[in-house]
Amino acid sequence: MTWRGGLAAFALALVAALPGPAHAGQVLVAVAANFAEVLNELKPGFERRTGHTLVATTGSTGKLYAQIKGGAPFQVLLSADAHTPERLEREGLGVPGTRYTYALGQLALWSKTPGLWGGDAVAYLRAGRLRHVALANPELAPYGVAARETLQALGVWDALKDKVVMGQNIGQTHSLVATGAAEVGFVALSALKGPRQAVEGSVWVVPARLHSPIVQQAVLLAPGRDVPAARALLQYLKSDEARRTIEAWGYGVE
Repeated sequence: MTWRGGLAAFALALVAALPGPAHAGQVLVAVAANFAEVLNELKPGFERRTGHTLVATTGSTGKLYAQIKGGAPFQVLLSADAHTPERLEREGLGVPGTRYTYALGQLALWSKTPGLWGGDAVAYLRAGRLRHVALANPELAPYGVAARETLQALGVWDALKDKVVMGQNIGQTHSLVATGAAEVGFVALSALKGPRQAVEGSVWVVPARLHSPIVQQAVLLAPGRDVPAARALLQYLKSDEARRTIEAWGYGVE
């Protein structure tokens, strides 16, 4: 190698060794299915503001909890409920003092068929003339719990429970309706109200008094305790920029 070649190789090695943006790192996020698209929209703003990168895994809150218990290296959990982050904190897998509400979910009954219930969704459900009603598995997904509570509050659970088809998470439940496997289903309003989506069919926003509040909490997990990118994400979700995006997708914020 000539001295010129050696100098070039040295320069390349020096550039490769230079650090990236200040504090740049990566955060591994476990995100409830209902919030996955929102997080995907928030990702560029987070990465631009902080220099960190974000990698997300999506699933039902129940399945994500099982993965965390099994040793998955997630650093932040964006849950679809408040119970799971509190439980992880109590079990020593969540960092105390980091838990907070990042979104208030809203449940909606949806059908692709326009005018299916003619303005009275409750009467439609009580008539019981549907073949299938989709909801997320209440054993895994808080939105499924809210859907079951709604049917119970309306006094139609016993009549309809044999017609229930379940998704493993709220995203699968949306797909059951979208593909026609069920003519109607309970989904997250955020799945219908995205800023770039045109809602087709019939939508009934379920009154909050019919089910337990869908309080979605975030928590720093033990593997993220000393990871600046993980703490930066939790802080970013509290920013005005992030809150505006979250609201635009049909969630409430505190």
